[in-house]
Amino acid sequence: MIQWRTLADTATVDAIADMSMQTPVLIFKHSTRCSISSMAKMRLEQDWSLSPEAVTPYYLDLITYRPVSQYIADKFSVWHESPQVLLISKGECIYDASHLDITVAELAAELQATNSWAHSRYDRYCSC
Repeated sequence: MIQWRTLADTATVDAIADMSMQTPVLIFKHSTRCSISSMAKMRLEQDWSLSPEAVTPYYLDLITYRPVSQYIADKFSVWHESPQVLLISKGECIYDASHLDITVAELAAELQATNSWAHSRYDRYCSC
């Protein structure tokens, strides 16, 4: 089960960049008015198998916090989409996906491919 942390201000975005130096961070940008966004969120939550040691998940309600969403796009040099996930590691966006391309399997594969955590420890972090 995902233990979402709320993302509601630009200071938290800056803190995420800092935190990602130790552990990758996932940002899920969700439009509460969009059925595709709701479906993407539901799929993430149903399929979630990553441990807190592998990635720290944040949730942004981009309808309520639209300026924060734009700040994220600018800070991490990504095109704004909704729904959208960004995987932040070492202060940079190393992966992003939108709409129905958002999957736990892709996130797990990207985490495994990075040097953010050791390949040999994959089974400990993911029960995929």
